[in-house]
Amino acid sequence: MLNSLYIEAARKKISLEEIVPELDNESTIFDNWNNLNIKSSSEDFSIGAGDGSFNKKKFLNFNFYAIASESLIFDGELKTIEKAEIDTIPHYSHVDDLLRTYMGIFELKSCLETLEDYKVDYYLYDGSLFGDLIRPFPNRANLTKDKRQELIDLIFDDLNNEISSSKEQLLTPMLMKRYFVSNIPTFDYSIFLANIEKLLLLNKILQYNKKIISISKTSTNNEIFESTVPDIAIFDKYTKFEGISKLLYKEVSDETKHIFPICNEFFKNLEFTIFYLRLDHGKNILKIELPYKATINEVYDICEKSKKYSTEGYPYLLKKAHKDVVISNRNIGELVNIVNVHAKSGREMLR
Repeated sequence: MLNSLYIEAARKKISLEEIVPELDNESTIFDNWNNLNIKSSSEDFSIGAGDGSFNKKKFLNFNFYAIASESLIFDGELKTIEKAEIDTIPHYSHVDDLLRTYMGIFELKSCLETLEDYKVDYYLYDGSLFGDLIRPFPNRANLTKDKRQELIDLIFDDLNNEISSSKEQLLTPMLMKRYFVSNIPTFDYSIFLANIEKLLLLNKILQYNKKIISISKTSTNNEIFESTVPDIAIFDKYTKFEGISKLLYKEVSDETKHIFPICNEFFKNLEFTIFYLRLDHGKNILKIELPYKATINEVYDICEKSKKYSTEGYPYLLKKAHKDVVISNRNIGELVNIVNVHAKSGREMLR
């Protein structure tokens, strides 16, 4: 079978081309892009950045999972915040969605600790905060409105009271076991509560909005060129020099039809400044989100500060956090052996 795939790959080596449209008028690129000599900031400031990872191993009766997050802080010396959890989880239909939400909670916990305890001047958030907010909340939870409110009424006070003090653990699994003992409800309850926990953390973090710089390596947004190809890909093809795109100002209330189950007024009133950035000639385009309405001078300042601690056009702390935190299949296998899990995976006969 693999031989057939190799032959097919060789056959299509030339025919598969990059799907980026040819523009009728390339001047439209430079109507939306400014080549800019971005200097490294000369100011002294502290900065943090973080990332997370998860992996799982499937057994016949359950999934064994591991989740980790890391935040790095540089304030003259490099410091690290690490969080990790291993546990088992049933074979839910969308188990990866739940584990990804757990990972996001750990990333936000590390971010909040960096902002509150280390009081960094800036924090580089890996991913799209705006995207986190405009996706329906809570995703995948197939619960009626009454059931959702019932769960919030039951658990919210404990969750809200413990969100700041419980820095090292996920609250959702703990509260599920506390309230439902052995009769733990379905995936829908778990994903709903996990998203409530995530919203509470986002609410706390976005109080520090002028310190947050959200950075994405990819994006599907096509608002600027209105093409089937994302704006980030078009900028990447048609520009080579360092610089920034035009600024987009977007309000959460304009992009969402859903009502947030908690803190609705706070989230709906948020405004973001969004732009694309290349920090070094010939390097990749980044998508930047600032969770406030920034002036062009504030944007230039953020660009210079981002460049100060970047290598090869990408923030060094984000790159290091990503490499540090990845949980490989080999890692998950070693963790299974350390924990001494005695269960069948169903794949023993293939060894």
